[in-house]
Amino acid sequence: MSIGATVNPNLSKLHFDKLFTPQEADDLIPALEGLMRRLQVEASLLRRKIGELAERDAPVRTMELPDILALHPDLRVFAARMADAASEIASLGCLLKDIDQGLVDFPFQADEDEVAFLCWQFGEPQVIAWHTIDSGFAQRRPLPGARKPYLN
Repeated sequence: MSIGATVNPNLSKLHFDKLFTPQEADDLIPALEGLMRRLQVEASLLRRKIGELAERDAPVRTMELPDILALHPDLRVFAARMADAASEIASLGCLLKDIDQGLVDFPFQADEDEVAFLCWQFGEPQVIAWHTIDSGFAQRRPLPGARKPYLN
């Protein structure tokens, strides 16, 4: 069972309607902080409820989330709230990459021929790093003038 796992679409085939500047990404951080906090709280509540069920009902331990939700519809409210928050993040033009780490990427024009991602992690005061589309958080590179202690 995985709740809040990394969201990893095949990015090489995506077309991005919006390309962000670092400032445009920074302007969204207050909204993203609230959305990410909601998402993480709901994921935590859902995990706790499933953990309680698993203590009483051993088969739940090996079930996939959709099967658990089908068997226990009262849990759907947590999943629905998570989906709503994730949808709001997507509606801003951002890509939710990891709920637990609080990772959000913003497509941006890295150079004339390359689209890359500005990378923000929940808790960072601003976007301080970027990475190529084919790499990820561990390969982040600092933006010019970024405070490096926050990196990785």
